[in-house]
Amino acid sequence: MVVTFAAGGSSDVLARAVAEAMSKDLGQQVVVDNRPGAGGHIGAEAVAHAVPDGYTILFGTNGTLGIGPALYQNLRYDPAHDLAPVGLLHKLPLLLIVNPQVHAQNLAELLIHARNNPGKLTFASAGVGSVSHLAGELFKEEAKVDILHVPYKGGGAAVTDLVSGRVSMMLETIPNALPLARNGQMLAIGVTTRERSALAPEIVTLAEAGLPGFDVSAWTGLFVPAGTPAAIIDRLNAATRKILSDQKYVALIHTMGTDVAASTPEQFGAFVRDDVARWTKVIDNAGIPKIE
Repeated sequence: MVVTFAAGGSSDVLARAVAEAMSKDLGQQVVVDNRPGAGGHIGAEAVAHAVPDGYTILFGTNGTLGIGPALYQNLRYDPAHDLAPVGLLHKLPLLLIVNPQVHAQNLAELLIHARNNPGKLTFASAGVGSVSHLAGELFKEEAKVDILHVPYKGGGAAVTDLVSGRVSMMLETIPNALPLARNGQMLAIGVTTRERSALAPEIVTLAEAGLPGFDVSAWTGLFVPAGTPAAIIDRLNAATRKILSDQKYVALIHTMGTDVAASTPEQFGAFVRDDVARWTKVIDNAGIPKIE
């Protein structure tokens, strides 16, 4: 199982949990192979060009295979044609958090404040092209508000300035954002997924709060090289579904603030295509320069 980020990060921890759980069902060890670099595309390219025999699988993420095809111009592989979807694994919600200085207790109040003060509110992100950036641009587009983007070199620096009041708000992954809301440093406005988070079921979704259809997640799923026989893809997909009954695995995923998910290969393929199309539109509308 090729993981496109370094060992020890959240993607790596999730992948190792999946590998351990799938090993039980497949009857053989699933070994994690970390191949970081180039926004995840080094590892993805390696799988895209691997022998399509089912023994090399990719632990893919939304950053690499949802945002990546929309943002990178000269990839050395074609994600849509060189990789075959196996199944969805996880959805990590983002949480819209607002500094208390903004004086908005809910989405309706936030939108009124933003519309009455165009260009004065700011939203932080972990960097140009990050999921926190593009989720913010999508929020601006769907809410029809003028909010200034302030990019940082990583989420940690962005959160620090958000807490200090230098920026107004941020769409951050729920494990990082929720503690700030629960200790009173931030106000939680809503989660970005269509369903409420298992980690914080008391927090409404943005769709519930007034943005129907808003559904953004930092998702993960499995892919194999294109040309892998359908029988092998179906066997791997069955394993991704069976691990949902592994209580140890599900409990671990939930402690990380992530929701487990499942799909057929066909459903996952449609999900990824829709994700790429959405981020392509957001990137074009926001005038974000493509990465060469």
